[in-house]
This record gives sequence, structure tokens and C-alpha cells, in this order.
Amino acid sequence: MAALCASAQTEMPDTVGMYRDRTDSLAEATTVSATGGNFISKRSDLRTEVISAAGLCKMACCNLAESFENSASVTVGFSDAVTGARQIRLLGLSGIYTQMLDENRPVMRGLGAPFGLSYIPGQWLESIQIAKGAASVINGVESITGQINMEHRKPTDEKPLFVNAAVMSDTKMDLNVASSLQLNDRWSTAVLGHVSGNVVGMDHNRDGFMDDPLQLIYSLSNRWLYYSPGGTQVRFGLKGLRHTSRGGMLGEHGRPAYDRNSFAPGRPWGSDIATTYLNGYLKVGVPLNDDNSQNIALVADGTWQKMDAYFGAASWRPTQGSAFLNLLYQNEMSEAHHFTVGLTGIYDALSQHLQRAGSISPAPVRLGNAGAFGEYTFHLEEKFTAIAGLHADWYSGAGFRLSPRVTLKYAPVEQLVLRANGGRGLRHSQPIADHIGVLSTGKDFDWTFDGSPLEDAWTFGGNITWSFPLGATDGAYVSFDYFRSQFANQVVVDYERFDDTISFYTLNQLRDGRSYTDNFQLDFSCEPVERFTITLTGRYTHAVSAYATHGALGSGGVISSQLREKPMVSRAKAVLNLQYATHLRKWIFDFTASVNGSARVYDFMKELRDENGNLLYAGGRTPVYPLLYLQVTRRFKGVDLYVGGENLTNFKQKNVIIGTRGADGRIDTSLKNFDASCIWGPLMGIKVYAGVRITLWKTV
Repeated sequence: MAALCASAQTEMPDTVGMYRDRTDSLAEATTVSATGGNFISKRSDLRTEVISAAGLCKMACCNLAESFENSASVTVGFSDAVTGARQIRLLGLSGIYTQMLDENRPVMRGLGAPFGLSYIPGQWLESIQIAKGAASVINGVESITGQINMEHRKPTDEKPLFVNAAVMSDTKMDLNVASSLQLNDRWSTAVLGHVSGNVVGMDHNRDGFMDDPLQLIYSLSNRWLYYSPGGTQVRFGLKGLRHTSRGGMLGEHGRPAYDRNSFAPGRPWGSDIATTYLNGYLKVGVPLNDDNSQNIALVADGTWQKMDAYFGAASWRPTQGSAFLNLLYQNEMSEAHHFTVGLTGIYDALSQHLQRAGSISPAPVRLGNAGAFGEYTFHLEEKFTAIAGLHADWYSGAGFRLSPRVTLKYAPVEQLVLRANGGRGLRHSQPIADHIGVLSTGKDFDWTFDGSPLEDAWTFGGNITWSFPLGATDGAYVSFDYFRSQFANQVVVDYERFDDTISFYTLNQLRDGRSYTDNFQLDFSCEPVERFTITLTGRYTHAVSAYATHGALGSGGVISSQLREKPMVSRAKAVLNLQYATHLRKWIFDFTASVNGSARVYDFMKELRDENGNLLYAGGRTPVYPLLYLQVTRRFKGVDLYVGGENLTNFKQKNVIIGTRGADGRIDTSLKNFDASCIWGPLMGIKVYAGVRITLWKTV
């Protein structure tokens, strides 16, 4: 890993084009040469940003959620100020509309969404690929805004031992151990271990609530690869994880004041969450002829997850079992013509008990879809590619649906690439799991539907990438892309329809139920002098949705609505990353600066004031704020030492806990106007960290 982290021009696999052409994996591999840790893949059919091993080492990257700070494509924030749950946004939409893939297997679905980003250690990964738009139909059509695929360390890696340890100023500690072993010419395995947690609660903004909950996460993964001389390969693995978290009001000695066993109105409020997670998968690929132009593949994945979550006097105790199955046949008829057909199915069994004043406990749900798909690819050498796919599925509770998708790529000259793609995306909503922040409020819930509605959206867009020689290399590029996502049906979580109530309804219940997001992005990267790279990215988002007009009903009982800008969605973001390495890359310096644009706040936040009586959100919008990150790495033979700092501007969101203050100055958490879910900025100030990476390389 030390060498991978050091190399800014490592050739990385791009696995977004699924399941073909590669002899050592069930996923396609194309290679690109990069000028830095983050770059736009030139050969990928979709607009794909790659975060390489070098990019994953630019920051502490304790988990996946912390791996996107150098990216303007993906925005990461907290779902609330209590639980520590992280959420991403891609194309201006919540991460629930982005399909998360673990080496092309769908993960982090349903109950796995709230904390799933925290369960993937950054140092377990070799690379991350962020594909925008309607991706391949081969893994289903839950990818409305795109796909994020994670490539883990491989059993065939030449590293029998890798250790990464880091400690941060907020007392968070992180330890990762990885070992790849080749047992013989057919069998190899990788063992990945992780433990992280913090021991003292912090309250930088002095509101009486911990900025980050006390957490402990430990996980173990074992991945296996069998490869026969005939070309058949079998990949399988197991992963287990345990996560405990306690947040809320801060007590003595940096410990949580909340005790769920003795909680009563007037006592310290907080959260107490425990999660157990188990996953197993199997991937089998069998060539049907000598040149592997025809093959079949089976991909199976199973997950069981249980959560016991307490929020003040409320509790939410869900259990989910999930299964994914894909059976594929692929035929490369010639260099120009290729097709894949298959059968697929997804099944989720979710039972959940919600005990909360003014709430209805959701009934157990059985969600699933099963069907068939086909995808045809036409290649005209390196100049033109056309991919047409169709997914036909039966959805429980919704019936039969067709989901077409098309991708076009044209390179009139080697330096210029034009891309366009579009298609339909479908996913079952799980309202509480998708929006866990609503549990960190005192508000009542108003449900206008039963079960888990099927969300339906179309996404269209394109990309232009121009590469040119500049400075020390010919790998400089400018890239521009535009994407639009438009929903035919979507679950709306509305904080503004009623006072002290959160409403859940769908777009098809509204008279003019529309929701759409336009996203523009510009990327530039170059290496002006040897070993000095510059990456600059800017993004603008316009997100609009229909919202019910204070409960008014139109004809036929349909709720009247009006179009408004989506709240808490940042309009713009710009990111500048600079990296300089000395001769032989013994010293590496990384600097990242970002500017985050304003977002519309909820109506009830417009009158909030700071301690001096000044309006916090003049004009009903959040302030524009900067963030700075810095890391210095010193490399020795097999050992990297690094130190760094995050949020060096020390910017913090003010008054993150909303509600009425009592005589003691504390928020009265027993009232319905208590709300800890209105988060748009950093909760913690400056953090510094130090760490070490140790790599033992194979010698034989």
C-alpha cells in the first residue's frame, strides 16, 4: 500500500463496465493513466471519476464516508447531530438514489443505508469508481443518480501484511490490518480486520450535545479466490461487524449523559444504538470456450442486519434479511458486437418496531423484484460505443415495470471524448431507514401511505472530456458534464407542511407532483511541473420538488402543492487539491480547499438567532463556508508516516440543536419543536491526526 499511496500515476482498474473482458475477475477492467489520486476515466463508457489508492491516502480516510473530501461530485454530511450517521449526495440527490456496489454486488440497501458508509474502512480499498447517470442494467436499476463501486484489496496482492493505524485529536483511533496470501497456484485469500472508536465525547460548539457520538466498530472480512487452469474461477467471502454508538447530551468526564434504561422527561436526552451485520457472497465464472468469448456467471449475495436504536423515550428495533441473485450469459460475437442476458432477483424482509409518541409502528414488509435483462454493446474500434439495455421486472406491490437504458460514447479524435446516457431507475423506499434523522426530533409523524412505495425516476445527461499536453505530462484534461434526474414518483419527507409534524407522502398524491434536479460540473487537472499536480472542480446544483400546501386538498382528495427549492441541498461546491512530491516521493504534501455554497433552510429556521440576537439565516439560506485540509507524508522503505489536519478554518454550524430553552439554558427535548436533524455544515472544529502505514512485501 505504501507504494500505491505514493504513486500518483498508478494505473487503476475501472470496473464500471460490468462482468466482461477480464480474465482474473467477474468485472471488466480497463486501465487509465492518472495525474493524481482523483481523475476522470478516459476509457470508461460512462462519465466515471476514479479515486485511486493514492487518492485514498490523501486524508485519514478512516472509512468510506471520509474518502470523498477531494471530490465535488459527491457531497458528504451528517443526517443529524446525534447519531453520527453519514449521508452522501450525488447529482444533488440523497445517497439512497446512488447504487452502492462492492465489486459489482449491490450493498448498503435498506437498513444498511444509514451507517453503511462508516462500515467500509478506507484502507480496505484499492480504488473507488463514481459513475454518474443511468448505469448498466446488469446489476439492476436502483442506480438513479449513478453507481459507486468499491474495489477491495485482492487475495492475489503481493502484500502478506499491511497495517494502518491512526489517532485523531478528538480521541478517535483507527486500526486496519490486511493480509493477502497465495496458498498455491489455485487458491488465494485475503483477511481484513478493522477496529475504530473514540473514548471521549467532545462539545466544540458548547450546546450541551456531543459533536460526535462515542462509537466502537469492529469488523472482520475473509475473501477467497479459486482459479482453475481451465479458466473457471470462484470468489466467495464472509464479513461480520458490530457497531455500538451513544450520542446526545454530554455528561461528566466526556461520557454520554443519556441512559435509555432510566430515561424520563426532563432527564438528559440522547441516542443509544447497537448494530450487528453479517454478509456472505459467492461469484462463479465459467468460460464456455477456449478464448472466453462465451461464459456464464453466477453472483449471489446475502445480508442479515439487526439494529436496536433508542432516541430519548422512543425506540426503533428493525431486522432485515436481504438476498441478491444474478445469473448471466455473455457472448462476445466479435470485437464489435457483444451481448449479455440474464435473470435476476432481489428480496428484502424487513421487520421493525417503532415505539414513539404520535407515531404508527410500520408493519413488517416483504419487498422484492424478479425479472430478466439484456444488454447489447457495439464497439467501432476506439471511436464509438453504443450500449442498449433493458430490465423487465415484477415488483411486489407495484406490478410489472420496464426499465430501458442507453449509453453512447464518441471519440472523434484521441484527445476528445463525448458521452451521453439516460434511462429509468426504480427502487423501493424504506422511509425510516432512508431518513433516520427524523428520529432525532420531537416532532409527530404524519403518514399518508402504507408500506414501501416504489420510487420511479428518469436520469439523462452527458459529458465532454478534452485531454491535452500541459506542463510535465500530456495527461491534463478539462471535463464538463450535465445531468438531470426527474421523478415520476418519490417519497417526500416534509418538515414544513404542519408545525411540529413531519409529513410522509408521495409525489403521485400531489396535484402537480413533480421533482427534478439539474447538476452541472466542471473539472480540470494538470501537472504543471514534475510531481506537482493540480485538480480543480466546480459543481452547481438546482434541485426542485413539489410540496403539499399546508394540508389543503384539491379535487378528488388530491393534495394541492407548489414547487419549491429542496431544503438543505447546497447549490454549489468548488474543490482545489494540490499535491507535491519530492524526488523518489520520499515526502508528499497534500492540500485540499473547498468552498461550499448556500442551501435553502426550512421555513421554521428562518427566525433562528445567534447568542447576539442576529438572524442565523438571512434570506432563508445557509452561509457560504470554506474548509481546508492538509496532510504531510514521509515515506521510508515499507513504512509511511503521516500527519494532517481537517477543517483548518475551524468553521462550525451554529445552533445545530433547535428548540425551546428552559431556565437552565438547555433545550427542552420533551417539546415537539425539538429538532437535531437540521444539519448542513460541520459539527466539529479543527481536528489533527497522525498515523502510520506498514507494508510487508512478498519476497518470493
